[in-house]
Amino acid sequence: MNTRDPNPRSTRPSLTTDGVIKTFVEYYEDRGHRRITGSTLLPPPGDPVLFTTSGMHPLTPYLEGKPHPQGRRLVNVQRCLRTTDVDEIGDPTHLTVFKMLGTWSLGDYEGPQSLAWGHDLLTEGLGVDPGLLHATVFGGDGQVGRDTGSLRVWEERGVPVEFTVEDNWWSNGPTGPCGPDSEIFLWTGDTPPRSTPTQDERWVEVWNHVMMRHRRLPDGTLVPLPQRNVDTGLGVERLVSLLQGKDSVYECDVFDPWRRELPRVWTLDEPSWRLVTDHLRSAVVVIADGVRPGNTGHGYVLRRLLRRALTVLWRDDSTRRLDDFPQELVHHTLDHFRQSTDPDEVRRVLLDEERRFGRLLTRGRQVLARPRFQGPLDEDDLHYLHDTHGLPRDLVLSLRSEEG
Repeated sequence: MNTRDPNPRSTRPSLTTDGVIKTFVEYYEDRGHRRITGSTLLPPPGDPVLFTTSGMHPLTPYLEGKPHPQGRRLVNVQRCLRTTDVDEIGDPTHLTVFKMLGTWSLGDYEGPQSLAWGHDLLTEGLGVDPGLLHATVFGGDGQVGRDTGSLRVWEERGVPVEFTVEDNWWSNGPTGPCGPDSEIFLWTGDTPPRSTPTQDERWVEVWNHVMMRHRRLPDGTLVPLPQRNVDTGLGVERLVSLLQGKDSVYECDVFDPWRRELPRVWTLDEPSWRLVTDHLRSAVVVIADGVRPGNTGHGYVLRRLLRRALTVLWRDDSTRRLDDFPQELVHHTLDHFRQSTDPDEVRRVLLDEERRFGRLLTRGRQVLARPRFQGPLDEDDLHYLHDTHGLPRDLVLSLRSEEG
Protein backbone atom coordinates (compact mmCIF):
# COMPACT_ATOMS: atom_id res chain seq x y z
CA MET A 1 0.00 0.00 0.00
CA ASN A 2 1.06 3.60 -0.52
CA THR A 3 3.03 5.07 2.39
CA ARG A 4 3.89 8.47 0.98
CA ASP A 5 2.43 11.78 2.02
CA PRO A 6 -0.78 12.54 0.10
CA ASN A 7 -0.50 14.39 -3.22
CA PRO A 8 3.29 14.79 -3.36
CA ARG A 9 3.13 15.40 -7.13
CA SER A 10 0.33 17.95 -7.12
CA THR A 11 -0.48 21.06 -5.13
CA ARG A 12 -4.23 20.40 -5.51
CA PRO A 13 -5.40 18.94 -2.20
CA SER A 14 -8.47 16.93 -3.26
CA LEU A 15 -8.06 15.69 -6.80
CA THR A 16 -10.60 13.01 -7.74
CA THR A 17 -11.07 11.06 -10.95
CA ASP A 18 -14.23 12.98 -11.82
CA GLY A 19 -12.53 16.26 -10.95
CA VAL A 20 -9.53 15.56 -13.18
CA ILE A 21 -11.80 14.65 -16.10
CA LYS A 22 -13.86 17.81 -15.59
CA THR A 23 -10.75 20.00 -15.39
CA PHE A 24 -9.30 18.45 -18.53
CA VAL A 25 -12.43 18.76 -20.66
CA GLU A 26 -13.26 22.31 -19.55
CA TYR A 27 -9.66 23.44 -20.12
CA TYR A 28 -9.86 22.43 -23.77
CA GLU A 29 -13.41 23.64 -24.22
CA ASP A 30 -12.14 27.06 -23.11
CA ARG A 31 -9.64 26.82 -25.98
CA GLY A 32 -12.21 26.17 -28.68
CA HIS A 33 -12.47 22.38 -28.52
CA ARG A 34 -15.86 20.71 -28.87
CA ARG A 35 -16.51 17.69 -26.68
CA ILE A 36 -17.47 14.64 -28.69
CA THR A 37 -19.15 11.54 -27.28
CA GLY A 38 -16.82 8.60 -26.78
CA SER A 39 -17.76 5.46 -28.71
CA THR A 40 -18.16 1.93 -27.38
CA LEU A 41 -15.29 -0.55 -27.09
CA LEU A 42 -16.31 -2.01 -30.45
CA PRO A 43 -14.77 -0.24 -33.48
CA PRO A 44 -16.91 0.41 -36.54
CA PRO A 45 -17.27 -2.37 -39.15
CA GLY A 46 -14.17 -2.78 -41.26
CA ASP A 47 -11.75 -1.52 -38.62
CA PRO A 48 -8.92 -4.08 -38.30
CA VAL A 49 -8.59 -3.43 -34.56
CA LEU A 50 -10.56 -5.88 -32.38
CA PHE A 51 -11.36 -3.32 -29.68
CA THR A 52 -11.05 0.45 -29.43
CA THR A 53 -7.57 0.96 -28.01
CA SER A 54 -7.48 4.76 -28.08
CA GLY A 55 -9.69 7.74 -28.74
CA MET A 56 -8.26 8.17 -32.24
CA HIS A 57 -9.77 4.98 -33.71
CA PRO A 58 -13.27 6.37 -34.21
CA LEU A 59 -11.70 9.53 -35.66
CA THR A 60 -9.51 7.91 -38.32
CA PRO A 61 -11.61 9.19 -41.30
CA TYR A 62 -11.33 12.74 -39.96
CA LEU A 63 -7.61 12.48 -39.38
CA GLU A 64 -7.35 11.51 -43.03
CA GLY A 65 -9.16 14.65 -44.16
CA LYS A 66 -12.92 14.11 -43.88
CA PRO A 67 -14.52 17.20 -42.26
CA HIS A 68 -15.76 16.51 -38.72
CA PRO A 69 -19.29 17.82 -38.07
CA GLN A 70 -18.18 19.43 -34.79
CA GLY A 71 -15.16 21.24 -36.14
CA ARG A 72 -11.37 21.02 -36.19
CA ARG A 73 -10.69 21.10 -32.44
CA LEU A 74 -12.06 18.18 -30.44
CA VAL A 75 -11.83 16.72 -26.92
CA ASN A 76 -13.32 13.54 -25.50
CA VAL A 77 -13.27 10.80 -22.88
CA GLN A 78 -13.09 7.34 -24.46
CA ARG A 79 -13.27 3.92 -22.85
CA CYS A 80 -10.54 1.65 -24.23
CA LEU A 81 -9.46 -1.99 -24.05
CA ARG A 82 -5.96 -3.21 -24.79
CA THR A 83 -5.53 -6.96 -25.13
CA THR A 84 -1.76 -6.46 -25.36
CA ASP A 85 -1.74 -5.42 -21.71
CA VAL A 86 -3.59 -8.47 -20.33
CA ASP A 87 -0.41 -10.31 -19.40
CA GLU A 88 0.96 -7.19 -17.66
CA ILE A 89 -2.03 -6.83 -15.35
CA GLY A 90 -0.94 -6.51 -11.75
CA ASP A 91 1.91 -4.08 -12.37
CA PRO A 92 1.53 -0.48 -11.16
CA THR A 93 0.45 1.16 -14.43
CA HIS A 94 -1.59 -1.17 -16.67
CA LEU A 95 -5.31 -1.89 -16.86
CA THR A 96 -7.17 -3.94 -19.47
CA VAL A 97 -10.10 -1.49 -19.69
CA PHE A 98 -9.53 2.15 -18.86
CA LYS A 99 -10.63 5.67 -19.72
CA MET A 100 -8.55 7.77 -22.07
CA LEU A 101 -8.63 11.54 -22.33
CA GLY A 102 -7.94 12.84 -25.82
CA THR A 103 -7.61 16.04 -27.82
CA TRP A 104 -7.36 16.58 -31.56
CA SER A 105 -6.40 19.29 -33.96
CA LEU A 106 -7.71 18.30 -37.39
CA GLY A 107 -5.51 20.45 -39.58
CA ASP A 108 -5.74 23.41 -37.18
CA TYR A 109 -2.93 24.16 -34.69
CA GLU A 110 0.34 22.24 -34.67
CA GLY A 111 2.41 20.24 -32.20
CA PRO A 112 4.15 23.10 -30.34
CA GLN A 113 0.80 24.66 -29.41
CA SER A 114 -0.48 21.30 -28.19
CA LEU A 115 2.59 20.77 -26.02
CA ALA A 116 2.39 24.28 -24.57
CA TRP A 117 -1.26 23.77 -23.59
CA GLY A 118 -0.47 20.34 -22.20
CA HIS A 119 2.33 21.67 -20.03
CA ASP A 120 0.14 24.51 -18.76
CA LEU A 121 -2.70 22.15 -17.90
CA LEU A 122 -0.45 19.78 -15.97
CA THR A 123 1.43 22.44 -14.05
CA GLU A 124 -1.22 25.16 -13.58
CA GLY A 125 -4.53 23.34 -13.98
CA LEU A 126 -3.60 20.14 -12.14
CA GLY A 127 -0.83 21.49 -9.92
CA VAL A 128 2.03 19.23 -11.02
CA ASP A 129 5.48 20.34 -9.90
CA PRO A 130 7.25 21.34 -13.16
CA GLY A 131 10.48 19.94 -11.78
CA LEU A 132 9.01 16.44 -11.87
CA LEU A 133 8.49 16.46 -15.65
CA HIS A 134 10.64 15.07 -18.44
CA ALA A 135 9.91 14.90 -22.18
CA THR A 136 11.00 12.63 -24.99
CA VAL A 137 11.21 13.87 -28.58
CA PHE A 138 11.71 12.21 -31.96
CA GLY A 139 15.38 12.37 -32.84
CA GLY A 140 15.06 11.87 -36.60
CA ASP A 141 15.82 9.00 -38.95
CA GLY A 142 16.57 8.50 -42.64
CA GLN A 143 13.15 9.78 -43.73
CA VAL A 144 12.09 12.42 -41.19
CA GLY A 145 14.32 14.91 -39.42
CA ARG A 146 14.58 15.76 -35.73
CA ASP A 147 11.43 17.27 -34.18
CA THR A 148 12.84 20.73 -33.54
CA GLY A 149 9.43 22.30 -32.92
CA SER A 150 8.78 20.11 -29.87
CA LEU A 151 12.35 20.53 -28.68
CA ARG A 152 11.99 24.31 -28.75
CA VAL A 153 8.85 24.24 -26.58
CA TRP A 154 10.51 22.09 -23.93
CA GLU A 155 13.69 24.14 -23.90
CA GLU A 156 11.71 27.36 -23.45
CA ARG A 157 9.88 25.83 -20.50
CA GLY A 158 12.91 24.28 -18.83
CA VAL A 159 11.76 20.68 -19.28
CA PRO A 160 14.62 18.22 -19.87
CA VAL A 161 14.47 16.31 -23.15
CA GLU A 162 15.62 12.88 -24.27
CA PHE A 163 15.77 12.05 -27.98
CA THR A 164 14.68 8.65 -29.24
CA VAL A 165 13.71 7.29 -32.65
CA GLU A 166 11.44 4.24 -32.44
CA ASP A 167 9.96 5.21 -29.05
CA ASN A 168 8.88 8.60 -30.40
CA TRP A 169 7.36 7.54 -33.70
CA TRP A 170 3.65 6.70 -33.52
CA SER A 171 1.89 4.42 -35.97
CA ASN A 172 -1.26 2.34 -35.89
CA GLY A 173 0.31 -0.50 -37.83
CA PRO A 174 2.76 -1.14 -40.67
CA THR A 175 0.76 1.17 -42.98
CA GLY A 176 -1.52 4.15 -42.51
CA PRO A 177 -1.41 7.46 -40.57
CA CYS A 178 1.72 8.03 -38.51
CA GLY A 179 4.11 10.67 -37.29
CA PRO A 180 6.58 11.79 -34.63
CA ASP A 181 5.39 12.21 -31.08
CA SER A 182 6.52 13.87 -27.89
CA GLU A 183 5.77 12.06 -24.64
CA ILE A 184 5.52 13.69 -21.22
CA PHE A 185 6.78 11.71 -18.22
CA LEU A 186 6.30 12.26 -14.49
CA TRP A 187 8.88 11.32 -11.87
CA THR A 188 7.56 8.82 -9.31
CA GLY A 189 10.69 8.11 -7.30
CA ASP A 190 11.34 8.96 -3.65
CA THR A 191 14.51 10.84 -4.63
CA PRO A 192 14.94 14.00 -6.69
CA PRO A 193 14.51 13.27 -10.43
CA ARG A 194 17.46 11.64 -12.09
CA SER A 195 18.46 9.96 -15.36
CA THR A 196 16.02 9.81 -18.32
CA PRO A 197 12.78 7.99 -19.18
CA THR A 198 14.49 5.26 -21.20
CA GLN A 199 17.05 4.67 -18.43
CA ASP A 200 14.91 4.77 -15.29
CA GLU A 201 11.46 3.17 -14.97
CA ARG A 202 10.52 5.62 -12.23
CA TRP A 203 9.76 8.04 -15.05
CA VAL A 204 6.16 7.11 -15.95
CA GLU A 205 4.57 8.24 -19.21
CA VAL A 206 1.42 10.28 -18.67
CA TRP A 207 0.68 12.00 -22.00
CA ASN A 208 1.52 11.42 -25.64
CA HIS A 209 1.24 14.17 -28.26
CA VAL A 210 1.37 12.78 -31.80
CA MET A 211 2.09 15.04 -34.76
CA MET A 212 0.18 12.92 -37.27
CA ARG A 213 1.41 14.28 -40.58
CA HIS A 214 2.31 11.24 -42.67
CA ARG A 215 0.92 8.07 -44.21
CA ARG A 216 3.17 5.04 -44.56
CA LEU A 217 2.65 3.09 -47.76
CA PRO A 218 3.04 -0.70 -48.12
CA ASP A 219 6.54 -0.21 -49.58
CA GLY A 220 7.58 1.71 -46.45
CA THR A 221 7.72 5.17 -47.97
CA LEU A 222 6.02 8.14 -46.34
CA VAL A 223 3.65 10.58 -48.04
CA PRO A 224 2.00 13.65 -46.46
CA LEU A 225 -1.51 13.33 -45.10
CA PRO A 226 -4.06 15.78 -46.58
CA GLN A 227 -3.79 17.78 -43.36
CA ARG A 228 -1.34 18.11 -40.47
CA ASN A 229 -3.05 16.79 -37.33
CA VAL A 230 -2.28 16.59 -33.64
CA ASP A 231 -3.63 13.63 -31.67
CA THR A 232 -3.04 13.41 -27.91
CA GLY A 233 -4.04 10.82 -25.34
CA LEU A 234 -3.54 9.98 -21.69
CA GLY A 235 -4.99 7.31 -19.44
CA VAL A 236 -7.30 8.67 -16.74
CA GLU A 237 -6.60 6.11 -14.03
CA ARG A 238 -2.83 6.34 -14.50
CA LEU A 239 -2.87 10.14 -14.40
CA VAL A 240 -5.10 10.28 -11.33
CA SER A 241 -3.04 7.72 -9.41
CA LEU A 242 0.10 9.76 -10.08
CA LEU A 243 -1.54 13.03 -9.10
CA GLN A 244 -2.89 11.45 -5.91
CA GLY A 245 0.59 10.19 -5.04
CA LYS A 246 -0.33 6.52 -5.23
CA ASP A 247 2.04 3.70 -6.05
CA SER A 248 -0.29 2.04 -8.55
CA VAL A 249 -3.41 2.67 -10.62
CA TYR A 250 -5.25 0.29 -8.30
CA GLU A 251 -4.92 2.75 -5.41
CA CYS A 252 -6.59 5.77 -7.00
CA ASP A 253 -10.06 6.73 -5.81
CA VAL A 254 -11.96 4.96 -8.58
CA PHE A 255 -10.90 1.64 -7.03
CA ASP A 256 -11.98 2.57 -3.50
CA PRO A 257 -15.24 0.54 -3.76
CA TRP A 258 -13.25 -2.49 -4.94
CA ARG A 259 -10.83 -2.13 -2.01
CA ARG A 260 -13.79 -1.95 0.33
CA GLU A 261 -16.18 -4.56 -1.06
CA LEU A 262 -14.15 -7.37 -2.61
CA PRO A 263 -12.29 -8.40 0.57
CA ARG A 264 -15.65 -8.84 2.29
CA VAL A 265 -16.38 -11.86 0.09
CA TRP A 266 -12.95 -13.13 -1.00
CA THR A 267 -9.63 -12.98 0.86
CA LEU A 268 -6.93 -12.38 -1.77
CA ASP A 269 -3.30 -11.36 -1.71
CA GLU A 270 -2.47 -8.12 -3.53
CA PRO A 271 -1.43 -9.61 -6.91
CA SER A 272 -4.54 -11.81 -6.98
CA TRP A 273 -6.79 -8.93 -5.92
CA ARG A 274 -5.42 -6.78 -8.72
CA LEU A 275 -5.99 -9.43 -11.40
CA VAL A 276 -9.47 -10.34 -10.21
CA THR A 277 -10.43 -6.67 -9.88
CA ASP A 278 -9.11 -5.74 -13.32
CA HIS A 279 -10.61 -8.73 -15.12
CA LEU A 280 -14.06 -8.59 -13.51
CA ARG A 281 -14.21 -4.82 -13.96
CA SER A 282 -13.20 -5.21 -17.61
CA ALA A 283 -15.70 -8.03 -18.14
CA VAL A 284 -18.54 -5.85 -16.84
CA VAL A 285 -17.63 -3.08 -19.31
CA VAL A 286 -17.27 -5.47 -22.26
CA ILE A 287 -20.60 -7.16 -21.50
CA ALA A 288 -22.30 -3.78 -21.17
CA ASP A 289 -21.04 -2.91 -24.66
CA GLY A 290 -22.90 -5.91 -26.05
CA VAL A 291 -20.25 -8.65 -26.16
CA ARG A 292 -21.05 -12.20 -25.03
CA PRO A 293 -18.53 -14.97 -24.27
CA GLY A 294 -17.44 -16.98 -27.28
CA ASN A 295 -14.57 -18.89 -28.84
CA THR A 296 -13.40 -16.21 -31.27
CA GLY A 297 -12.95 -12.45 -31.55
CA HIS A 298 -14.54 -10.18 -28.96
CA GLY A 299 -16.24 -13.10 -27.24
CA TYR A 300 -12.97 -14.94 -26.74
CA VAL A 301 -11.35 -11.93 -25.08
CA LEU A 302 -14.29 -11.68 -22.68
CA ARG A 303 -14.18 -15.42 -22.01
CA ARG A 304 -10.44 -15.29 -21.35
CA LEU A 305 -10.83 -12.41 -18.88
CA LEU A 306 -13.53 -14.21 -16.91
CA ARG A 307 -11.74 -17.55 -16.89
CA ARG A 308 -8.46 -16.03 -15.77
CA ALA A 309 -10.28 -14.34 -12.89
CA LEU A 310 -12.09 -17.55 -11.96
CA THR A 311 -8.87 -19.55 -12.12
CA VAL A 312 -7.31 -17.23 -9.54
CA LEU A 313 -10.41 -17.29 -7.35
CA TRP A 314 -10.65 -21.08 -7.40
CA ARG A 315 -6.93 -21.66 -6.99
CA ASP A 316 -7.18 -21.19 -3.21
CA ASP A 317 -10.86 -21.99 -2.66
CA SER A 318 -12.93 -23.99 -5.15
CA THR A 319 -16.18 -22.99 -3.42
CA ARG A 320 -15.91 -19.32 -4.46
CA ARG A 321 -18.69 -18.23 -6.80
CA LEU A 322 -19.49 -15.12 -8.81
CA ASP A 323 -22.89 -15.17 -7.19
CA ASP A 324 -21.04 -13.51 -4.28
CA PHE A 325 -19.56 -10.81 -6.52
CA PRO A 326 -20.91 -7.57 -4.96
CA GLN A 327 -23.62 -6.03 -7.11
CA GLU A 328 -22.44 -2.61 -5.92
CA LEU A 329 -19.29 -3.10 -7.98
CA VAL A 330 -21.31 -3.83 -11.11
CA HIS A 331 -23.31 -0.63 -10.56
CA HIS A 332 -20.16 1.38 -9.81
CA THR A 333 -18.40 0.18 -12.95
CA LEU A 334 -21.38 0.89 -15.20
CA ASP A 335 -21.69 4.37 -13.70
CA HIS A 336 -17.99 5.11 -14.09
CA PHE A 337 -18.01 4.16 -17.77
CA ARG A 338 -21.39 5.80 -18.41
CA GLN A 339 -23.09 2.59 -19.57
CA SER A 340 -26.85 2.08 -19.30
CA THR A 341 -27.01 -1.74 -19.51
CA ASP A 342 -29.20 -3.52 -16.95
CA PRO A 343 -26.91 -4.71 -14.12
CA ASP A 344 -28.99 -7.89 -13.79
CA GLU A 345 -28.19 -8.78 -17.41
CA VAL A 346 -24.49 -8.31 -16.72
CA ARG A 347 -24.79 -10.59 -13.71
CA ARG A 348 -26.64 -13.24 -15.75
CA VAL A 349 -23.83 -13.35 -18.34
CA LEU A 350 -21.19 -13.65 -15.60
CA LEU A 351 -22.96 -16.55 -13.90
CA ASP A 352 -23.68 -18.39 -17.17
CA GLU A 353 -20.01 -18.26 -18.16
CA GLU A 354 -18.97 -19.39 -14.69
CA ARG A 355 -21.15 -22.49 -15.05
CA ARG A 356 -19.69 -23.25 -18.48
CA PHE A 357 -16.16 -22.92 -17.17
CA GLY A 358 -16.94 -25.17 -14.20
CA ARG A 359 -18.18 -27.89 -16.52
CA LEU A 360 -15.12 -27.48 -18.75
CA LEU A 361 -12.80 -27.82 -15.76
CA THR A 362 -14.52 -31.04 -14.70
CA ARG A 363 -14.19 -32.49 -18.20
CA GLY A 364 -10.60 -31.28 -18.49
CA ARG A 365 -9.54 -33.01 -15.29
CA GLN A 366 -11.16 -36.24 -16.49
CA VAL A 367 -9.39 -36.09 -19.85
CA LEU A 368 -5.99 -35.27 -18.33
CA ALA A 369 -6.37 -38.21 -15.95
CA ARG A 370 -6.16 -40.61 -18.91
CA PRO A 371 -2.91 -42.62 -19.18
CA ARG A 372 -1.99 -40.91 -22.46
CA PHE A 373 -1.56 -37.56 -20.70
CA GLN A 374 0.30 -38.62 -17.57
CA GLY A 375 3.73 -37.64 -18.86
CA PRO A 376 4.98 -34.29 -20.17
CA LEU A 377 2.69 -32.73 -22.78
CA ASP A 378 4.13 -31.81 -26.18
CA GLU A 379 2.68 -29.52 -28.85
CA ASP A 380 0.79 -32.38 -30.51
CA ASP A 381 -0.89 -33.16 -27.19
CA LEU A 382 -1.89 -29.54 -26.66
CA HIS A 383 -3.31 -29.27 -30.19
CA TYR A 384 -5.24 -32.52 -29.74
CA LEU A 385 -6.68 -31.42 -26.39
CA HIS A 386 -7.82 -28.15 -27.94
CA ASP A 387 -9.18 -29.49 -31.24
CA THR A 388 -10.79 -32.67 -29.90
CA HIS A 389 -11.85 -31.76 -26.36
CA GLY A 390 -12.11 -27.95 -26.54
CA LEU A 391 -9.47 -27.47 -23.83
CA PRO A 392 -7.43 -24.28 -24.42
CA ARG A 393 -3.68 -24.37 -23.89
CA ASP A 394 -3.72 -22.02 -20.90
CA LEU A 395 -6.42 -24.09 -19.21
CA VAL A 396 -4.51 -27.34 -19.78
CA LEU A 397 -1.33 -25.84 -18.38
CA SER A 398 -3.25 -24.48 -15.39
CA LEU A 399 -4.79 -27.89 -14.67
CA ARG A 400 -1.42 -29.58 -15.04
CA SER A 401 0.11 -27.11 -12.57
CA GLU A 402 -2.61 -28.11 -10.07
CA GLU A 403 -1.33 -31.66 -10.26
CA GLY A 404 2.17 -30.49 -9.45
